[in-house]
Amino acid sequence: MNRVLAHTGAKYPIVQAPMGWIARFELASAVSKAGGLGIIETSSGETEACKAEIMKMIELGLPFGVNLPIMFLRDDAMLKFVCTSGVKFVTTSAGSPAKFVAPLKDAGITVYHAVPTVDAAVKCAEAGIDGLVVEGAEGGGFKNPEEVSTLVLLQAIRSRVDVPIIAAGGICDGKGMAAAFALGAEAVQMGTRFVSAAESPVHRNYKQKIVDAKETGTYVLNKKATPCIRALKSEKMDAIYEEGRMPADVFAHIRDVYFGGDMEAAPALAGQTSGLIHEVKAAKEIIDGMVSEFFSIASRMGGLGAAHNFG
Repeated sequence: MNRVLAHTGAKYPIVQAPMGWIARFELASAVSKAGGLGIIETSSGETEACKAEIMKMIELGLPFGVNLPIMFLRDDAMLKFVCTSGVKFVTTSAGSPAKFVAPLKDAGITVYHAVPTVDAAVKCAEAGIDGLVVEGAEGGGFKNPEEVSTLVLLQAIRSRVDVPIIAAGGICDGKGMAAAFALGAEAVQMGTRFVSAAESPVHRNYKQKIVDAKETGTYVLNKKATPCIRALKSEKMDAIYEEGRMPADVFAHIRDVYFGGDMEAAPALAGQTSGLIHEVKAAKEIIDGMVSEFFSIASRMGGLGAAHNFG
């Protein structure tokens, strides 16, 4: 059996990324209802609000997960809450999961950690995590400044570890999903595709900017400092790109981007798949389309393998 499905209980191996402020009940529930795995974020730091969102997902009774971004957690309040709330699946990110693995697993929770390098993947496997989210450079949000594509990273990590892998970065449809599976993944995670979903709570201007973007429509910014991010191009991001550094308060007005539609207020985080997304779709339409396309490609490739020729 697909190990990610066994770990999560989801119908399909399609995971929604844990975007700060965005990955709340409205979006996560739509993804879980459609057969994927909705994830609730905690990176916003709004502990009580995130707890309430988690409880709404528990009451829904469908598979879901929670993300714990280690560097962004001010204290252990969220960790303790997750361990006692009935959550069954957690992804950790932004730091070493070593101190989190034991309490989470003692609580009966399956733990996957997000990694951008082979070395990090090996250390996580040695620390006892149950699986990995392998994040290639194509993805949006916080990035490793030493860019390695999902195509390369998946192969390199799969050759070193045997834990289940969720592939992230550069995936928004069944074609990308089939490619990830061919390289050893057992599931995919998508951020940009779900940010632009009909059920996403972000302003229509944000969704439209993703739809309008070209494949060259993002920058990797702040590569010589922390944090390094990938975001949609804009006049403000042009200036930051040319300067080479982001101001310390660059995210101060991020909610004005997300919910106010001011696309110059802060970085609009998005991946290179923005160049492949051409319309806003409901989560169910996105997931159903991916599954159909994936199996169509798998069938064709299986036929080539059975015939032992290239067609």
